[in-house]
Amino acid sequence: MAGLLDLLNSDLGKTLVNNASSQIGEDKVKTASALSTAMPLILGAMKNNVSTPQGADGLLNALSGKHDGSLLDNLNGMLGNNDVLSDGAGILGHIFGGKQQTVANVVSKKSGIDVSSAMNLLQMVAPFIMAYLGKQKRAQNVNNSNEISDLLGNILGNGAEKEQSLITKILDADGDGSVIDDIIGMAAGGKKKGGIGSLLGGLFSK
Repeated sequence: MAGLLDLLNSDLGKTLVNNASSQIGEDKVKTASALSTAMPLILGAMKNNVSTPQGADGLLNALSGKHDGSLLDNLNGMLGNNDVLSDGAGILGHIFGGKQQTVANVVSKKSGIDVSSAMNLLQMVAPFIMAYLGKQKRAQNVNNSNEISDLLGNILGNGAEKEQSLITKILDADGDGSVIDDIIGMAAGGKKKGGIGSLLGGLFSK
C-alpha cells in the first residue's frame, strides 16, 4: 500500500495533480505542493476522529457506502463533478469542524496558491482520499476501529505513524478543547515543534 509520498508520485497521484492543476488554474508545481500540505491535514484530522468509537464507526460506514473506491475508476470525471465537490465540502465540514476556511488559508500560505484555489483543491482531494481509503479498506478487509486507525497511519507513512500517535496528546496544545487549531498551527510552522508540523517537513521538503 502506498504512503502519501508514494501515492503522489504514482500514476494515480500524477493524474490527480495534473487534473487538479487544470481545474483550479494553478501550475502543477504549486498544485503538488498544495496537495502535499492538504492531504496530511485531512488524514491527520481523520485519524484523530477515529480515536473515538463513534468516529471510527462513522468512517467505516462511509467507506462501505458511496466512498468505496469506485470514484477512482474515473478520476478525471470525479474532479470536475459538482456533486462530488459538494460531497467534498461536506467531508471537510465534518472532519474540520467548520474550520475548513482556516485550513484553506494554511494550504494557500504553504503552497503559494490563492485561498479560493486552496478551498477548491480541498474539496477535490477530500473525496479522492475517501475513495482511496475505501479501496484500501476493501483490499485489506478493514472492519474495526483499530484497523482503520492503522490504515490511516500506514498511508501517512512510517515516519508519520510515530508522529501521528502523539496527536491526542499534543494537538490540543492550547487547552481549548479543539484539536484542529493545533493541527493548523503546526502545519503552518506555529508554536509547537514536532507532531504534524515536522511530519509535513519530513515528507514533503524535497
